[in-house]
Amino acid sequence: MVQRVAVIGAGVGGLASVKCCLDEGLEPTCFERSEDIGGLWRYTDSRDGGRVSVYRSVITNTSKEMSCFSDFPCPEDFPSFLPHSLLLEYFRMYAQHFDLLRHIRFKTTALSVRKRPDFATSGQWEVVTETSGIQESHIFDAVMVCTGHYQEPYLPLASFPGIDTHFKGQYLHSREYKDVEAFRGKRVLVVGIGNTGGDLSVELSRVAAKVFLSARSSTWVFSRVSNHGFPLDMVRTTRFNHFLDWLLPSALMKRIKFWKCNSWFNHVNYGLASTKSSNFKIIVNEELPFCLLSGTVVLKPNVKEFTESAAVFEDGTTEENIDVVLFATGYIFSFPFLEDSVRSLIDDNRSLYKCIFPPQLEKPTLAIIGLVQLTGSVMVGAEMQARWVTGIFAGGRWLPPTTRMIADVLKKKQPVKRDLSRRENLKMSFISYTDEIASCAGVKPSVLRLLLTDPRLALAVFFGPCTPYQYRLVGRGKWSGAREAILTQWQRTLKPLRTRVVDDSSDGSDGWHWMWLLALPVSLTAGFFLSKYPQRGWTPQAGVQL
Repeated sequence: MVQRVAVIGAGVGGLASVKCCLDEGLEPTCFERSEDIGGLWRYTDSRDGGRVSVYRSVITNTSKEMSCFSDFPCPEDFPSFLPHSLLLEYFRMYAQHFDLLRHIRFKTTALSVRKRPDFATSGQWEVVTETSGIQESHIFDAVMVCTGHYQEPYLPLASFPGIDTHFKGQYLHSREYKDVEAFRGKRVLVVGIGNTGGDLSVELSRVAAKVFLSARSSTWVFSRVSNHGFPLDMVRTTRFNHFLDWLLPSALMKRIKFWKCNSWFNHVNYGLASTKSSNFKIIVNEELPFCLLSGTVVLKPNVKEFTESAAVFEDGTTEENIDVVLFATGYIFSFPFLEDSVRSLIDDNRSLYKCIFPPQLEKPTLAIIGLVQLTGSVMVGAEMQARWVTGIFAGGRWLPPTTRMIADVLKKKQPVKRDLSRRENLKMSFISYTDEIASCAGVKPSVLRLLLTDPRLALAVFFGPCTPYQYRLVGRGKWSGAREAILTQWQRTLKPLRTRVVDDSSDGSDGWHWMWLLALPVSLTAGFFLSKYPQRGWTPQAGVQL
């Protein structure tokens, strides 16, 4: 029976893991190498110490209602999309409310995590830590690794001939970027068009002499603001839309997605993407289209090579007098503290059972939390993982035999797409994956059962945003406030906007009543099919059900 659990890292995954351990009656000890909680969301000006943090201007891409802990809603006066300072404040509120800080040892680095000699029978681990130069050895019944996938910068210099031999300007990884001052008046080339590359290109365009953005793949640009001004993820990430993905042919769904993207602006005209694209890579950026339209950012193809002061692109064009090259090429993950025999089992999350457990271990007492990249909030996914894992550690849930776990891994393992970063290859459908882990944990809500017992709640769960509160309606960790949180989620979304009240005497309530009545048969049909034919599995990147 697991009792003492080591949690490595006090970011969002670590905080959720400590709290879930306490919920299950376990004894967690969290080791955090820095002096505070928050992980990469705790901004610092320092570029030293090997610690990754966000840049000064960053704002979340997922809304507060879709990103919060499942039993602790964000304050209603917080805006829908949070600057890093407000998100960190929310983490502090969470840690204080559930009294988590007393279980965290700050300025303590995990040096090694090794199996005990009797691991095959005990499942125990020896964890060596260092605090202020003093090393200490601990014995734990289980370990939860919560260091995430933003660990080491990925800087593929070999793919850009001349960058480190001929180019006389400066080059750096986006990890070193904090604000715009060092780039004022310079000609800057940003390599990589993920969310970070888009954000930094827009921000630099306000002070740089010129900004070029190099993209090697087709990219679709979304705005955080959807039709009628609601957060995009609250409108798009619903069980109804997920049901349509499951029901309709994937080719048709892909065409619908392309049409929706191009309804904002034609991506072909901007050189961003074509409907003939084989992948559906998405970034969130409201300002990038205008920067391209105004010429303050110029989109370029992949870089072929660098000369002393210029970048030569694959289409044969050249941009001269480049002062700085900023690589927004992502990160790679590594677990240097794990012993080699264990680390070799973690090629990526696709080699883990449910992206969490190395299936070859004799005892399932090691869990990797947060090594997922979802089409929604990874915070919600990490908390769901922690709930399931701690339930297993406490003896309330069980894993299948090793052979079944390995077979499941092999079945879902997809070939790595060479034209995508390692991080992109981690990406999975938010609802598919979260529902899958919730089913394992016994906390996935049944829309059909809710329709019979609480129709109003069932309609909100099926047609409304798939907020994390849905996973607190049933099972272990059931929260009495979950129903109210779901039914009031739109009020919390609109509350921070009510700083100036305008008169609107129109009343569309009758229309809404008719809509709910028409929705009932759809919900019944979907509930029946999803209960009779469970989800057919997720695939990396696409987010479309097979």
